[in-house]
Amino acid sequence: MRLITTKKPAFPWFGMDIGGTLVKLVYFEPKDITAEEEQEEVENLKSIRRYLTSNTAYGKTGIRDVHLELRNLTICGRTGNLHFIRFPTQAMHRFIQMGRDKNFSSLHTTLCATGGGAYKFENDFRTMADLELLKLDELDCLIHGLLYVDSVGFNGHPECYYFENPSDTQNCVKKPCCLDNPFPMLLVNIGSGVSILAVYSKDNYKRVTGTSLGGGTFLGLCCLLTGCETFEEALEMASKGDSTNVDKLVKDIYGGDYERFGLQGSAVASSFGHMMSKDKRESISKEDLARATLVTITNNIGSIARMCAVNEKIERVVFVGNFLRINTVSTKLLAYAMDFWSKGQLRALFLEHEGYFGAVGAFLELLKSSEEP
Repeated sequence: MRLITTKKPAFPWFGMDIGGTLVKLVYFEPKDITAEEEQEEVENLKSIRRYLTSNTAYGKTGIRDVHLELRNLTICGRTGNLHFIRFPTQAMHRFIQMGRDKNFSSLHTTLCATGGGAYKFENDFRTMADLELLKLDELDCLIHGLLYVDSVGFNGHPECYYFENPSDTQNCVKKPCCLDNPFPMLLVNIGSGVSILAVYSKDNYKRVTGTSLGGGTFLGLCCLLTGCETFEEALEMASKGDSTNVDKLVKDIYGGDYERFGLQGSAVASSFGHMMSKDKRESISKEDLARATLVTITNNIGSIARMCAVNEKIERVVFVGNFLRINTVSTKLLAYAMDFWSKGQLRALFLEHEGYFGAVGAFLELLKSSEEP
């Protein structure tokens, strides 16, 4: 068990990552509270702890991902559990209101926050709840959080995994793996948009490129094309659809494989290419459209990631971000794309806590900020 030893900051311990679509929150629940501490603990601190740990849902949109909880961590000399909570960024003001209602500012704690929303909502935190945010760089937090969670593991299991036999849909299986020596790695962070980083050490990295076509694009287009309202609903539709009814394949153009360049007939030649046909438009389902949207966005990300890996001469490609949550279609597509186009030279790696690393990095900064000078 990795031990972080610093001067203890005041409870409660939080880290926040306020993204364009989702807010990710990590909360450390101490499990070693003594009877004396319990007696001295102020009521609103107890209230916050009870509220966060006794619920798995908060209002209509807040969710605690119980299956991701990290148990029995020893941090700053305290033992406890790390909880992972998410809610839509559009509900941010309700969260700030809750902080005011629970008199959070009286606890004199620092709220460490990263992501664009740390800047966007800074004034709202100050005026609505009398709370100051310590704003942190989101890419620093992402890398530090990822390396920390990987180092402590997932309750005795590896945090990292890959897919064995990604080109064989019948025998493609999830396998745990180790990130003991992670550098250099290409880190592909898929949130509302996509950032691609070349990471050489914990504090030495560069942003290689990115694309605006990310998880926000998938959900936005699905809402337009199918009338769905949520990411979960969009993925459910996509899981039942057939993208080949929407996309034009190589075999639709060549009548089979394009053998000279090794392009299989089943490869997508033109995303949404069938939609120029009135007959095709009238025969497809909303599920087909959702699946084609997912495949289009995922293939684009995979293509850019592979080109970056080749250009940077990096063979380890790690995909993270909330776009991958409950999204086995995309993880398997990315695994297949990396393997196929690199002729087995590149393996796509994934992490169990996909979209929470920025929040974990902000949480670690809270502990760091309490160190003695």
